[in-house]
Amino acid sequence: MTNPLPVFRFFLLAVGALLILAGTPARAQNIVVMVNGDPITDYDVEQRSKLDQLTTQKTPSRQEVINELIDEKVKLKEGKKYGVDPSVSDINQSYDGMAQRMRISPDQLTKSLEVKGVRPETLKGRMRVEMVWTSLVRGRYKEKLMVGEKDVADKVRQEGDEKLQIEGTEYKMQPIVLIVPRGSSPSLQETRQKEAEAYRARVTSCEEANSLFRSTPNATIRDSVTKTTAELPEALRKVLDDIPIGHLTAPEVTKQGIEMVVLCARKPTLIDTPKKREIREKMYAEKYEQTQKAYLEEIRKAAMIEYRNR
Repeated sequence: MTNPLPVFRFFLLAVGALLILAGTPARAQNIVVMVNGDPITDYDVEQRSKLDQLTTQKTPSRQEVINELIDEKVKLKEGKKYGVDPSVSDINQSYDGMAQRMRISPDQLTKSLEVKGVRPETLKGRMRVEMVWTSLVRGRYKEKLMVGEKDVADKVRQEGDEKLQIEGTEYKMQPIVLIVPRGSSPSLQETRQKEAEAYRARVTSCEEANSLFRSTPNATIRDSVTKTTAELPEALRKVLDDIPIGHLTAPEVTKQGIEMVVLCARKPTLIDTPKKREIREKMYAEKYEQTQKAYLEEIRKAAMIEYRNR
């Protein structure tokens, strides 16, 4: 006798597929343009229009939005060619980072988008393209994007500033995390906070911190990093200037848990003047813009772009 179960499962899958299609906006099925066999729909254009309007406070033309989406399809295909494909975790981290910079939670960011009729996946899609493209351009054209020190110095002098460096401070430090898993109770976070304060009173050297936190459960000490005055925000610089070498900064609650920094060394150094840093960043940005524009034109010429219903 034939087992009816597989047939019944197939029936359920078919009904489920029909329900999904029924719940999808009808305009989503209307293809505007095919890019290398990948469709861009009216719904994609509508979503991106809303996102662009929200982020730029300007209303782009329909063709501008279509061109933007075509460019993104081309960039993603180029990314796959070179194995550049951010994970879901990478994209979610970028999304959470945006929320943090806006001083809101990821859920609040999602709600603020939905109020404007924008699905969070629309923003995450744009983030994915930006991650792929930045990685491609910087990876493939690393040498071309380099800005020579002599060129920077010459430009500084052309603008009437002879000074290239000023006195600053170099800090060597190691970040420490006491891990608090997401969804943990407030009491666990409070317990870890107390532990952090106890460690802070106890640690007096980097060697001691390494020995302690490498053997402490649910804690991690990362590799040392060296930063100068110019690379740190003023608030953190003040903290690092005020604590003794070998000691820990005050505990801070983050997404990972309770974070601190152990200061391993602090010494005077010479750093670039703000003017020199500004000029270097501007020269790099100009090179990057020229390079990415030429790269996009090249791969777009090779793309198969087929408009529908024009």
